[in-house]
Amino acid sequence: MKTEKPYNIKSISEYHRLVGVEKPKHPLISIIDHAEIKYYNDEKLKNKTYDFYTISRKINYDGTMKYGQHYYDFQEGAMVFHSPKQVIVSELADDVHLKGWTLSVHPDFMRTYPLDEKIDQFNFFSYAVNEALHLSDEESKTIESVMDTIRKEYNSGIDVYSQDILISQLELLLNYCNRFYNRQFITRKAVNNELLVRFEKLLADYLNNEGLQLKGIPSVQYFSKELNMSANYLSDMLRNLTGQSTQQHIQDKIIEKAKHILTTTKLTVSEIAYELGFEYTQSFSKFFKNKTSLTPLEFRQSFN
Repeated sequence: MKTEKPYNIKSISEYHRLVGVEKPKHPLISIIDHAEIKYYNDEKLKNKTYDFYTISRKINYDGTMKYGQHYYDFQEGAMVFHSPKQVIVSELADDVHLKGWTLSVHPDFMRTYPLDEKIDQFNFFSYAVNEALHLSDEESKTIESVMDTIRKEYNSGIDVYSQDILISQLELLLNYCNRFYNRQFITRKAVNNELLVRFEKLLADYLNNEGLQLKGIPSVQYFSKELNMSANYLSDMLRNLTGQSTQQHIQDKIIEKAKHILTTTKLTVSEIAYELGFEYTQSFSKFFKNKTSLTPLEFRQSFN
């Protein structure tokens, strides 16, 4: 794998040239049939970023693809999503015969449309790579049906309605992917339960081993890094299993620890704030009241 500075692919047209397919029918949106790709192993393609979004369905993928420090967990027909400026490191076998497709969409294609603001709310664009979307047979039929409509419109020539139709179908595609990702959380519940146990142990160790005093209040990114997944994926997994995000879990555990100290010791509020990793007593008091509707002293007095 290459480790030098990634090559930035600035346009969809440039991407088409690099993989050896005909130029796009529109400069801001395109569909590439993987079976038509001539060049898989150009050095520029092995460590790259795009200035546009890509949505891909990869079949017969014989190789590796890495995002951040993690590798995609590929299987037949997996879908992967990348947003602009994400670094993708990939390497394919020399004799690969990849099937599937890649839909590329430049952000400028969505300007003035609500999707322009909404698209980054689809968390799968920032998921850890090993959380590619794995489709069931029925889900695959649904995705391919929408793609057939997009492909037909893309190939039919540009008119005054083309952009509206393509944008609406793109949003439909993303909404279906969102639904299927939610299903993936459910069907992978056994795996996620193991992750929940690991997360809770990490959080307990941090809170009980002077982590708060030495390092301060832990961030969501701290736990996602320890668990080798993205912060968004960790929060979505916890929310699906428990109804609470990672941040809420962290805050609730800190509140419980604060309550324990308030009711079992005579430490001052300032001393408790320090022990819990707060730089300022006022910050701790405000945090505690926001969570309990009581100040720390009012909570302590309620037990006297």
